[in-house]
Amino acid sequence: MSSHAPVLVTGAHRTGTTWVGKILALSPQVAYISEPLNVWHRLGVMRAPVSKWYTLICKENEAQYLPEFHEMLRFQYGLWRETRMLSSLKDVLRMGRDFSSFLRGRMLRQRPLIKDPFAVFSAPWFAERLGCRVVITVRHPAGFVSSLKRLNWTFNFHDFLDQPYLMKHYLEADRAAMKSLSTNDIIGQAGLLWRMIYRVVARMIKLHPSFIIVRHEDLSRNPVSCYQDLYRALDLDFTPKIKQKILNASSYKNPKELSQHNVHAIKLDSQANVDNWKKRLSKDEITDIRKVTGKVAEIFYSNEEW
Repeated sequence: MSSHAPVLVTGAHRTGTTWVGKILALSPQVAYISEPLNVWHRLGVMRAPVSKWYTLICKENEAQYLPEFHEMLRFQYGLWRETRMLSSLKDVLRMGRDFSSFLRGRMLRQRPLIKDPFAVFSAPWFAERLGCRVVITVRHPAGFVSSLKRLNWTFNFHDFLDQPYLMKHYLEADRAAMKSLSTNDIIGQAGLLWRMIYRVVARMIKLHPSFIIVRHEDLSRNPVSCYQDLYRALDLDFTPKIKQKILNASSYKNPKELSQHNVHAIKLDSQANVDNWKKRLSKDEITDIRKVTGKVAEIFYSNEEW
C-alpha cells in the first residue's frame, strides 16, 4: 500500500536529494537510509559491493543486489560487517547513528526512506522490484554545473562506459561524447552529465507516471507549500512542528551559500541560493551549458529561467 511503501529520493548529485531526504525524514513515519549505492557506502547498511558511481540495477544483474536490498528494507543492520570496517572515531559514530536508525525503524515499523542520487538510473527497478515510491529531484542545469564548478568536482565517465547494461539500456548514443571530453573540463563534463541523466529521467516519467518530480528551484522559493504537497503525495503527516523546521532550515537568516567544508548541510537561505549560478558562471559558460543540455533542458525549464 502507498502509505507503507518505501520511498526512494534520487536525482543527480548536487540537485537537492539530501535536502529533500532530510526534510521528509523529519516525519516520525519514516527511517532515513543514506546512499546504499555510493561506492563508499557502509556495509552495515547494505552488504553488496558497489564499484561504479551511478550503478544500474536491472533484471540482468539484480541477483547480486535483490536479497541485500530486501535485508536493508527489513532494517537488518550488519553490525559485524560494519565493525570490520571501522578505522576512526567518525566511523564509530556513523555506525551508532545507522544502527540506531535501523533499530528504531524496525521497532516502530517505520517506512524506509532511501536517499541516494546514485540510484537514479535504477529508479524503475526500485519501483518495480522493491515497491518504492520514487521522488526525483531536478535542478536547473546551470545551477547544477555551477555547484560542481564551485566544488571542483570532476566526473570520470568510465563509471558509465564500463557498465555494459547502463550503456545498452540508456547511454550508448553518448559514448563518443563521453570519450571526447577532457578530464579537466568541469563545465563540459557537468553539462553532459546533466543532459544524460535527465534525458533518461524524462523517458522514465513517461513509462512511470507515478514518479514524483520536484524541482530544486520550486522547493527553494516556496519550501512550505511544496513540501506540504510532497508530504501529501507520499501519505505522510505534515505537522506544525515539521512546518516550523522547514521554515528554520530555509530562512533568509541562514547562509546564502553552503560552506565547502559542509556541502551536505541543509540550513540555507533557500531563495538566495536559487540564482547563485548567475554570479558564478560567465555568459559564455551559460551559453555553452544551454547548448549542451539543449532540448532536455527545455522539458524542465522555460526560456525565461535562463
